[in-house]
Amino acid sequence: MSPKAAKKLDAEALLAEEVARYYNDPLGFVLAMFPWGEEGTALAKHDGPDKWQRDYLEYIGEQVKLRAFDGINAVKPIRVAVSAGHGVGKSTKDAWMSLWLMSTRPMCKGTVTANSFPQLETKTWAAIRHWTTLCYTGHWFKVTGNRMYHLAYPESWFCAAQSSKEENSESFAGQHALDSSSFYLFDEASAIPEVIFAVAEGGLTDGEPFILLDGNPTRNTGYFYNVCFGGMRDRWKVFTVDSRESKLTNKEQIAEWIEDHGEDSDFVRVRVRGLPPRASDLQFISQTLVWEAQKREIVILPTEPLIAGVDVSDGGKAWNVIRFRRGMDARNIPPVRIPGEVTRDDRTALIAKLAEILTDEHRGERVSMMFFDSAFGAPYVERLRTMGFHNVQEVRFGGSSPDTRSANMRAYMWGAMREWLAWGAIDQNDARLEVDLTSPGFKVTSRDRILIESKEDMSKRGVDSPDDGDALALTFASRVSVRRTRTYMPDALAGWSWS
Repeated sequence: MSPKAAKKLDAEALLAEEVARYYNDPLGFVLAMFPWGEEGTALAKHDGPDKWQRDYLEYIGEQVKLRAFDGINAVKPIRVAVSAGHGVGKSTKDAWMSLWLMSTRPMCKGTVTANSFPQLETKTWAAIRHWTTLCYTGHWFKVTGNRMYHLAYPESWFCAAQSSKEENSESFAGQHALDSSSFYLFDEASAIPEVIFAVAEGGLTDGEPFILLDGNPTRNTGYFYNVCFGGMRDRWKVFTVDSRESKLTNKEQIAEWIEDHGEDSDFVRVRVRGLPPRASDLQFISQTLVWEAQKREIVILPTEPLIAGVDVSDGGKAWNVIRFRRGMDARNIPPVRIPGEVTRDDRTALIAKLAEILTDEHRGERVSMMFFDSAFGAPYVERLRTMGFHNVQEVRFGGSSPDTRSANMRAYMWGAMREWLAWGAIDQNDARLEVDLTSPGFKVTSRDRILIESKEDMSKRGVDSPDDGDALALTFASRVSVRRTRTYMPDALAGWSWS
């Protein structure tokens, strides 16, 4: 072997050793394997990923570490979705993910697709080709018009570009990598037929599988909507990216869109904020009300009581959610959210958290009253009362309403919340609450009373249980007297009054 060949071999061995360090560190790989800031390169004026891209890559790395795949025993799929406005760098992130997976996992197999062939060819796959030429491991692979493969193992170490047409669904079947990683990457997933996702699920049963979705949320139905905002959102890690917060976007163009269409338009909602279009004309709470509440500045009167609403999970995929409201403010005290599976067999953790909330001060205030949905909250109310907390109360969602216009207590609370939204304030960055508030529909009963769409009916149309919405609605269950003093005593009830 010539000295030149030996030197090249040594360099390749060092590169392979360096790349192996990034098996569970995609951010480290991206920072190390591209010529960021180097003069004479396409990245001369760039210093690395955008913040949301960094967060995404760091999350993937954390999940890889948690699963600790040993090359033999299959692990749980890593499921991540990005719902974003235009121009934030989704295709670039897809290229980085493909190169990281292909470079760090010998014999891995992947499928890359998009909503249309032009999108796949000119955006997604084009980004993979471009970034491969910049990557220090790029010479390990050959990228053709529809395939990327390792030069030494073209049949067993590859990823392929596939059309997402419904009739091509079988092309997504049979992708297995028992001792490596199998990955599916979906770009502009909102418009990809659901059968494609169903078939792809079959490739997530062995090895170390990844299923990664990106897109503008152009529809309020379908698989991508359900993953990001509907019934499947708790099985996925979802990143919602506002184009205005990305360093990569054209801020002047975005400003024109907002001026032309209006900030509360579906156009801006989808293409800028990364949120789905309005649910329907039959939604009980309009998008406009929510948007105005997100932007509104309010003043909190010093005597306003702090009220908490607790929507308790049945132990399934729904969440235990605790939300707070003080007068017109439901923004400044963040919610507490505990997965339902945590409390399925053991209520201790939630009881302890509730007692802590009732005991502690929150921005200088203690909770005056905590309302619970009695369906699953009754045992918690009973236990808290035995602990000395009397500022807790059950609310029967199906019980009679104090307002003759509402069919039941749930409709009454949601109606009061809708009226409050015209004056109140909520967090503009809380996409989950925004979706929950605008998701339920309604109907008018034969007795001319409002009835809010049930969780069961919402589930049938693929919309997740509005746990956060119900928790906030509970803060309107009954009038709570204004606080009479700012002096607090150790006893949980001192200084407070309820009605």
